[in-house]
Amino acid sequence: MTDQTDDTDLPQDQALTAADLKRLSPLDWARYGAQRIAYVRPVVVNGQAAIAIHAADGTPIGAAPSLDLATAAIMQHGMGAALVH
Repeated sequence: MTDQTDDTDLPQDQALTAADLKRLSPLDWARYGAQRIAYVRPVVVNGQAAIAIHAADGTPIGAAPSLDLATAAIMQHGMGAALVH
């Protein structure tokens, strides 16, 4: 995160705001949210629009045909969702 707050000082159950998430560096994303945050982004798979689901560190973990289904899958696994565009 920014120099104002060190992500290691955050309690494990504290949610970050959208503004906090926008300030995370790639390394901070990996450290903070690899197990707790998944991001989604639109992709094309076999000529069809889809939503790719990735762990915060960039590891692909799934895909869904719509944003609603991708978000539901993320939430079912106890993770928070972030949209990358």
